Amino acid sequence: MSTLAIGGSSPSRRARFVAVLVALAACVALALPALAADVPFLTGRIVDEANILSAGVEQNLSQMSEKHEQATGNQVVVLTLPSLDGESIEGFATRVFDAWKLGQKGKDNGVLVIVAPNDRKMRIEVGYGLEGTLTDAGASRIIREAMTPQFKSGNYEAGIQNGVTAIVQALEGQGDWNAPGAASSSGSAKSAFSDIESQLPPWPMRILLGAFIFGIIGLFTFIGIMTPGVGWFLYVFLIPFWAMFPIIIVGVKGALVLLTIYIIGYPIAKLVISRQDWYAKAAKEMKSKGSTTIGGMVIRSGGSSGGSSSSGGGFSGGGGSSGGGGASGSW
Repeated sequence: MSTLAIGGSSPSRRARFVAVLVALAACVALALPALAADVPFLTGRIVDEANILSAGVEQNLSQMSEKHEQATGNQVVVLTLPSLDGESIEGFATRVFDAWKLGQKGKDNGVLVIVAPNDRKMRIEVGYGLEGTLTDAGASRIIREAMTPQFKSGNYEAGIQNGVTAIVQALEGQGDWNAPGAASSSGSAKSAFSDIESQLPPWPMRILLGAFIFGIIGLFTFIGIMTPGVGWFLYVFLIPFWAMFPIIIVGVKGALVLLTIYIIGYPIAKLVISRQDWYAKAAKEMKSKGSTTIGGMVIRSGGSSGGSSSSGGGFSGGGGSSGGGGASGSW
């Protein structure tokens, strides 16, 4: 396997560069919470911060929720707000659930409906205790069939009323919301793609992740194309990375486009470059000397190298929990 050294960089320079990157990452991490939307006060069963519900509809929804709680103990609460201010609706729903502490202690039997009209986002967040009664598939079907059609027509009142009514029906064992519907069974792949698209992080975070992810796999792709010997090994090795990592940046369709470009473009670029004189010279130097210089980068064959070589790195990702099941949607 080849190793790579950046010509002209001293350990002290690399250390300063790493320190700057760490400081920038810390600044970004501290700035992101300031961009998040504030959790409003829990003033009732219906908190209409976006002012999209009339007084009559709000009263009907509140009475429906109260009647259901008296019968079952479950709490169903609706929150509307104009915008999420760039935060993912899943993360915001978790923060609201934690702040409002919906449901009874020890039973976790709360349901939160969030609608953000300006962002065209909605979510049904389900407490742990009700995940078996209102499944993720059931919440997704309620969003898709009861709420989204009305929202697309601009009728937020009807969409929210339909959604709360369907939620109460599912929790009380009425209807068949937890069963796969005709639309979901025939278009399950499309629904899965839509769920992934709706759960992508906000654009500021996607830009930062994109710079990191594409910087790493792009560097190794460049090395594979430019380096004699190991190029085709890297071509196969990087296919899973180009297939999966771009999904969290550009979504499923965008990732498919990038993967297709990689699979077709890499061999073409490799074949074109391999016909260049400098490439043939580099290949001979790799065989005779065990190293060569390409664009200021020292490429060495073998497992060990001098102190100026980089030791190689790893990639790790993080994740989180929303605090309950549910489903998200957009229109």
